Amino acid sequence: MKDTEFDVVIVGGGVAGLTAGLTSARAGWKTRVLTGASLGGHLVSIERIDGYPGFPDGIPGYDLCPIIQEQAVGAGAEFAASEATALHADDGRWCINTGHGDVWARALVIATGTTLKTLGVPGEEQLRGKGVSHCASCDAPLLRGRIVGVVGGGDSALQEALTLAPHAARVIIVHRGTAFSAQAPYVRQVQQNSKIEVRFGTIVEEAIGNGALKSVRTRTVSDGKTSDIELSGLFVYVGLAPATTLLDGVLALDASGRIPVNGEMRSSVPGLFAAGTVRSGSAGRAASATGDGATAALSADRYLRDGTWQ
Repeated sequence: MKDTEFDVVIVGGGVAGLTAGLTSARAGWKTRVLTGASLGGHLVSIERIDGYPGFPDGIPGYDLCPIIQEQAVGAGAEFAASEATALHADDGRWCINTGHGDVWARALVIATGTTLKTLGVPGEEQLRGKGVSHCASCDAPLLRGRIVGVVGGGDSALQEALTLAPHAARVIIVHRGTAFSAQAPYVRQVQQNSKIEVRFGTIVEEAIGNGALKSVRTRTVSDGKTSDIELSGLFVYVGLAPATTLLDGVLALDASGRIPVNGEMRSSVPGLFAAGTVRSGSAGRAASATGDGATAALSADRYLRDGTWQ
């Protein structure tokens, strides 16, 4: 087998992909994990992952992902910081195009996860990295004593608000809905934090600033009134979009743009599996993504051994 040929290739470096790499290597298959530029995906910016088995006090994503990678390497998995740009099936194998050449696999696990949605409002793109951000753990120390905003009402939004609160003078959560969709422990912590203010029924319509964020223009859903809030930082967490552009023309996706799979993480295309938040029905939790990765790799193991697709 050539250096570019593998039994199993995993595309994605989050916990689903890392666990798939670990499980596949432990099963004895020549395995490569294509992590892209950032090992760990979104989790590397999460200050504390709660509810992950074995860590009762939570664990930072930037600690958890390297731990799993180290286990995978110890089991024999190979890693490459290559970005998969396209793929196609060829005579029972998969050809994965990367910026560093083609890689071939007999079985392929897609664990590309999601990308953060944007607000799509004026000024957002121009001020990205100049006050508009998606990483509280990265930027919180730079905003000590300032007023900052968080947009969203899910787990990520509330986690980031809690990460920002020890550093900022005040954190304002802006959410278009009338209630949070986040887990109860995060909601409770936000409600109990005197430095966090919540504005429900409010939409951000513009990010304002010349070279650096100065304020945001908001609109109240109930009456349409607009007002400006002076902010030094704006952290956007309004949802996730599946990272599936790689699969254009390869297989049909569901209505949300995710990969339909069965209970064994098998897609409709022979030899192609999916794991984590990129697959249909994902629970969107780190623990469930880990289970997906192990299931996908074990299913790939069975497929490679018996050669059938059901």
